[in-house]
Amino acid sequence: MLDFSRSVFALKDNPAYLRLLEACLPETAKIKTQWPSVLMGFDFHLTADGPKLIEINNNAGGLYIGDERWLPQPAMTELSGSLEMRLTKMFHGDWATIAIMDEDVTNQFMYPEMQAYAGLFEQDGRHVVVVSPEDIQLHSDGLYVKDVKIDAIYNRHTDFYLETADVAHVRTAYERGQVVLNPHPRSYALIGDKSRMVDWWREGLLEQCTAADTVERIRAVTPQTVQLAEIDPEQVWRDRKHWVFKPSARHGGKGVVLGKGISRVRFEALDREETIVQQLVPASMVEVEGKQMKLDIRLYMHGEKLIALAGRVWNGQVTNFREPGSGWVALNIEG
Repeated sequence: MLDFSRSVFALKDNPAYLRLLEACLPETAKIKTQWPSVLMGFDFHLTADGPKLIEINNNAGGLYIGDERWLPQPAMTELSGSLEMRLTKMFHGDWATIAIMDEDVTNQFMYPEMQAYAGLFEQDGRHVVVVSPEDIQLHSDGLYVKDVKIDAIYNRHTDFYLETADVAHVRTAYERGQVVLNPHPRSYALIGDKSRMVDWWREGLLEQCTAADTVERIRAVTPQTVQLAEIDPEQVWRDRKHWVFKPSARHGGKGVVLGKGISRVRFEALDREETIVQQLVPASMVEVEGKQMKLDIRLYMHGEKLIALAGRVWNGQVTNFREPGSGWVALNIEG
């Protein structure tokens, strides 16, 4: 999983890869950055054939578990120092004032986690605010919250390309170079956008960019992924039990439908240009307190550095935390 994550991260600086994607990148994603996106979440199912990628999350949460506690981490050489230290070091020392931003932030499920990050950064000597976009004002020289100028935004908002009206002022400052945004649009466009998994399976694309063993590694871990508009819909319908249908522009389990549960009406209503079809990879299974639960594994990455590991356990068709006993779990790594 770690080798795969690093191989994918390396693509962002690959000249051939950048050239092939240039035409499809949104304008905000063309802004080059010097600092890797923080907490890129690489989510996997474990199978008899090795780990299989489910998705790459551009603003992965889940490490804070409440009561001033962070998810315990395994003892391994990749994870040196405390989790709190690794989290703090991801945020450049020059970012003296940080806004942690999300839509309707105080009503977000992860609001306590965002407050916990604010506490970490404040202990490191930063000035931190947890805000919604409307709490931020655009001035001629940048973004402000009340009378404090913002150096950087830790972006928990899921409008990764800054395309909606509520973040238009953030986009303006970002395009002017007046504020750092992290995670940033370029990282999502080159790595996290589900359309990239389609590209990694396009015949000849990766072969133009990297060595054959790297191509093999990426495709061995990424389930076959195609754009619905590019394949025969009747063939897909006949084979639907082997596929998962995902909106390319959403994150997490939102809008995901397993082929075995999709109706013909729902299938016909799918936006073929905005839907990807991915080979079904059944979730791993694990016993939690005597109960069989589904499991996936998340690697939290900052560039090539592993920051943390977590598991998620649940029951149901797609990942959810509604059932008692579901949620984030710590992992033990042997060896």
